[in-house]
Amino acid sequence: MEKAIEEIRKFNKEREWEQFHSPENLAKSIAIEAGELLECFQWNNDFDEEAVYDELADVMNYCIVMADSLNVDLEDIVLKKLEKNRQKYPVETAKGSSKKYSEL
Repeated sequence: MEKAIEEIRKFNKEREWEQFHSPENLAKSIAIEAGELLECFQWNNDFDEEAVYDELADVMNYCIVMADSLNVDLEDIVLKKLEKNRQKYPVETAKGSSKKYSEL
């Protein structure tokens, strides 16, 4: 992911877009792009793969930019959250269940 992160930084720097990348604006952009990803599945499961990949990439790009602007290590926060989820969803009670941790 380092190459992708560096390319995203370069892309934004060349356009002087960092000035628009407040946490609030980035959070909004992530939600907007996630909505566009969801729109790919709006009426059925017969989706356009390229459109899904493009929207998924947009969500990921904004997540990377937000992590970068907050000066956090994405791998670190993802692994920390995964550990929290392991605590909330132990295999013994969560395996094969879609229930929320408070309902297990």
